[in-house]
Amino acid sequence: MNEKQLIAEKAVDFIKDGMIVGLGTGSTAYWAITKIGELVRNGMNIKGVPTSINTEKLAQNLNIPLVNISEIKKIDITIDGADEFDENKNVIKGGGGALLREKIIASITNYYIIIADSSKKVEVLGNFPLPIEVTPFAHEITIYQLKQLGCSTNLRLENDKPFITDNKNFIVDCKFNRINKPEELANKLNSIPGVVEHGLFSNMADILVTVNNCGEISIIE
Repeated sequence: MNEKQLIAEKAVDFIKDGMIVGLGTGSTAYWAITKIGELVRNGMNIKGVPTSINTEKLAQNLNIPLVNISEIKKIDITIDGADEFDENKNVIKGGGGALLREKIIASITNYYIIIADSSKKVEVLGNFPLPIEVTPFAHEITIYQLKQLGCSTNLRLENDKPFITDNKNFIVDCKFNRINKPEELANKLNSIPGVVEHGLFSNMADILVTVNNCGEISIIE
């Protein structure tokens, strides 16, 4: 069993019968959703809230019952992956382009679990380019304003055209190298009108499930 599957299945142990469960996006979250599908087949009664169209399709294929986010006010537990994390549970997300929906779902989650294999751990965030979802309108101005914060920028492309998110926006990947003060940077990003959402998830995770240097499951609380 690989690291991603190992930590994903550990996180699923926190799910109880009758819960509303946020279903993450990405290669690690895939293993959690697969395990949840197995539990559903074995009789567990849960309802899922997907963080992306791809996750919604996967959940449907696994016959996981889904509920529309517009019908609920709270989610009991969400399990989602990360592109990078530090020992203080600061996280960069959005490599898959689902950061807006991921953050909305995280914001109404009672118990938020991040799962990330050992390769995602860093001393200081910033090695992974920070994904930022921006409006297509005047995105050139938004990119200029992002550069004023000290990063290099790349408009994410797919087949030589701008990558389009599930919410019909663009993604700009911003290379800061070292993000020493995630909350301070988050506030600056939030002040830029063309920024819809950013991939900094600070002070959001209740626990982070990963693997330590000995290859054992480690839970950061």
